[in-house]
Parts: sequence; C-alpha cells; structure tokens
Amino acid sequence: MRYLGILLALPLAASTVRIIQTNSAGDDVSIIDPSTNKVVGLIRGIEVNHGAAAAPDGKHFYISNEGESTLDIVDTKTLKVVKKIPLSGHPNNIGISKDGRRVYVSIAVAPGAVDVIDTVSEEKVKSIPVKGAVHNTYVTPDGKYVVSGSIPSKVITVIDQKTEEPAWSLEMDLGIRPMAFATNPDGSTKWIFVQLSRFNGFAVVDFASHKEINRIKLPDLPPGKQPFPEGGNESHGMAVTADGKTLVVNSRLNSSIYEYSLPELKLLGSVEVGKSPDWVTLTPDGKRAYVANAASNSVSVVDIQTMKEITRIPVGEVPKRNITAVLP
Repeated sequence: MRYLGILLALPLAASTVRIIQTNSAGDDVSIIDPSTNKVVGLIRGIEVNHGAAAAPDGKHFYISNEGESTLDIVDTKTLKVVKKIPLSGHPNNIGISKDGRRVYVSIAVAPGAVDVIDTVSEEKVKSIPVKGAVHNTYVTPDGKYVVSGSIPSKVITVIDQKTEEPAWSLEMDLGIRPMAFATNPDGSTKWIFVQLSRFNGFAVVDFASHKEINRIKLPDLPPGKQPFPEGGNESHGMAVTADGKTLVVNSRLNSSIYEYSLPELKLLGSVEVGKSPDWVTLTPDGKRAYVANAASNSVSVVDIQTMKEITRIPVGEVPKRNITAVLP
C-alpha cells in the first residue's frame, strides 16, 4: 500500500514509546504510536528494509537496507536518512549493544559474517566470521553476548561482546530461524529459544551447557482449518515479556500466536491474527504484543493477558521485522 501526503514525526515527550515496523516489499518504514495504535510517521527511501534498532539516547534509528547492502542511519526527529554505511554483503536482521555504541548486522551471504558498526564514528569497524550466512543477530538481555543464527549451516554462534570474537557455537539439526532469551535471577542468559526451519514450534537451548534440552511443538491446527503455507517458515517470531514470565510465539502456518508460561513452558492460550505472522514485539510493560502480518500488510495488536486481538493496523507492503523503541 502507498500513503498519500506527508506524515511528520511528532514531538517526543519523555520516554516516548514507538513500534518501528519495517516493510520488506517497499521503501518505507512505519512508525506506530502504541498509545493510539496509529501510524504517526514514515521513514522513506530505504529499499527492501529489513532489521531495525533504536539508539538508547533516542537520536537515531538504524535500518538494514537490502536494496543497497547498507546500514542506514535515521534521525528520529526528522525521520530522514542521514547516512548509509556500506556493509560487507547483503544484510538481514540487526542487533544493538546496550550502550548503543555498536550495531551488529547479519550478513546473509556465504561464507557468513556479523558486521560491526561503530555508532560514534558511523563506520564499519569489523566483520566477525561465522559459519554460514546469517539470518538474525541478537544481543543477549545482559548485553554480554551477541548471538547469530544461520539457516544453511544450522549453526548458532555466540560472540563475546567485549572481545567481539566467537565464544562458542552449536550446530543443530535444522536451520536457525528467530531466537529469544530467558534469563536467570541475576540477569544472565539461561535459555535460548530457537525457531527452526520446517518446524512449527521451537527448541530450548541451555546457555550454560550449550545443549538443546527441550523441543516444543505448537498445537495442531483446529479441525476444519486449512494451513496458510505462504510466507516462509512455519513458526517465525518470538518475544519474552520484560518480567520474564511469558513467551509469545508466532505460527505462520496457523496465522496465530501462542503464549507459554516461563519457566514451565505451559501453553496458556492462543489467538488468531493476520495471515503469515512474521515477527512480534512487546510493549515495555509486557501487556501488548504487536504482530507483523506479512501477508496481510498489517500489524495485529494483542492483549497478552486476555489473548484477544484489540485492533489491526494497516502498514506498508509485506511487514516483517519490528522492534519496540523507548525514546527518552
């Protein structure tokens, strides 16, 4: 879909929350205000935009640009691209360090790498070799590690954030798709939840032992419901609430999201959303989920406690990755 006219960025109050929704088949990124569930701004001119990150100081958004193989820096006040940083190859998703000084970019071509962008100099300063083209890159909740996953090599690579060198890796039996993290009481990483190619569910990897300890299959489709096969992997997109008590999991196959208790991994409920839910992000209070519906050109807003869809927000073409940005 295309927007007519110009949507200007709104003045940002203290601790403004925005949902940043990339639209992979267009050249615009939608900015959603979760207090109104309306699109309040557009970032234009980023062809085939993929991953997004927000600077902790609220000054910049970072968007991976598949069309030009760059990391694009966006001014949050004007929503204009102010710089394009060339990457070592075609990018996918990105992560940002806790202090905002580094952006880690998945390089989705062989032999595989995580590009390191220094946000002060605004230059690529390093390319960390990993095994296989990288689909997604994350920074663990405690900020100590960068975690990348490769579909073709089926390898998770855990990188020490201080040294920016690989610390350990784990090869699994299926390609590595999206990931999420559970933490210990001290904030360190306890588990990695891993979605896998051609599997409608997720695996649980113990961070300390570097081993898979569980695999959870999502419920079968209800009688009479036909699967929605278009749009990629069966299960794609997960998030853990800020209190660490709930895991939200997408199913593209069933056009639904599921809620599991933590640490028990007990199924609590589900709700149908738009077609081919590709990614999910949560509000800071953990009360609402924003689900990117890649085949519906919309974002579903779900109340996590009641597991009911509140509304559906029209966005750009083929929305995929999204993040929650807290802007001071």
